[in-house]
Amino acid sequence: MPRAQTGGVLASLVTITNKTDRKASYAVQVDFVDAQGHVVETRYAGAENLEPGKREQPIVFSRKPPEPKLTPRLAKAERY
Repeated sequence: MPRAQTGGVLASLVTITNKTDRKASYAVQVDFVDAQGHVVETRYAGAENLEPGKREQPIVFSRKPPEPKLTPRLAKAERY
């Protein structure tokens, strides 16, 4: 997400879609990585009891300062 929309904080929109035919819950891990690919921070998002075919779009926020520049990367997603 553009920093102008998040008050200067690094944030990433996560789209979680239930592609099953039953209610499901999801947990998502987003890693913020530096230019060398090292994980600097890990944040989590989720959606509970998501109806079939529905989606939620939680936002994960980094708590790190603007420099060095970090890139959000989907690390893991689990349905339960």
